[in-house]
Amino acid sequence: MTAQAAEAGGTIRTHGQDSLLELRGVRAFYGAVECLHGVDLTVADGEVVVVLGANGAGKTTLLRSICRLVRTEGTLRFAGEAISGRSTYDVVRRGVSMVPQGRGTLADLSVEDNLRAGGYVRRDKQVKADIAYWYDVFPRLARRRSTSAGSLSGGEQQMLAIARALMSKPRLLLLDEPSLGLAPIVVRQLFDVLARVCAERAVAMVIVEQNAALALDMAQRGYVLEAGAVALAGPAGRLHDDESVRRAYLGY
Repeated sequence: MTAQAAEAGGTIRTHGQDSLLELRGVRAFYGAVECLHGVDLTVADGEVVVVLGANGAGKTTLLRSICRLVRTEGTLRFAGEAISGRSTYDVVRRGVSMVPQGRGTLADLSVEDNLRAGGYVRRDKQVKADIAYWYDVFPRLARRRSTSAGSLSGGEQQMLAIARALMSKPRLLLLDEPSLGLAPIVVRQLFDVLARVCAERAVAMVIVEQNAALALDMAQRGYVLEAGAVALAGPAGRLHDDESVRRAYLGY
């Protein structure tokens, strides 16, 4: 794939005030090993951005960088403020939440206690109402509210992980391979819910996803990472039609 760090076609988002999340020249490290090499990425309020790439391309490291879980260099800004030196807790409190690969629920706690734990950073009195909202979105969780998270099916655990992450009422949700290991019908249900959340709650999302066709259908823009750097970026429709993306990620 030809390297193309600039966005191809459509509106190019730069350092403007409409960027909710802005990464400029971000490098990330595990110990002395550099895993991201000067990544530029922006996300606008309410926008869905998909990140594609092969295993080891740096996709999970990118999400972990935003959450301040790895050492980084470069510029990271959220809602106009620098977060490079912030703790993970502070970044979450400012409005970023993440659904990690492998669900990320508290296995020994009940479904309802997981949801309550998701709202621990909140200072309003609407936690109970939001739990009811998520039971409406995911009726299967409502039926199993007293069940321990560890005994749920894989699909139910992912539903709970998403609802738990959104209990903090974030402005930005990061999702790392939300479809991994799930049946196609469950994957479609989850993406339908994510689209509903975007519409009803104006939550911006960065989705790392191997199901490229489904993710690009939902997203406004996308990035392709190769070996820790942005190889291609642009509107989701343009990436969907790009020959190199089709061959590598869409299977035709």
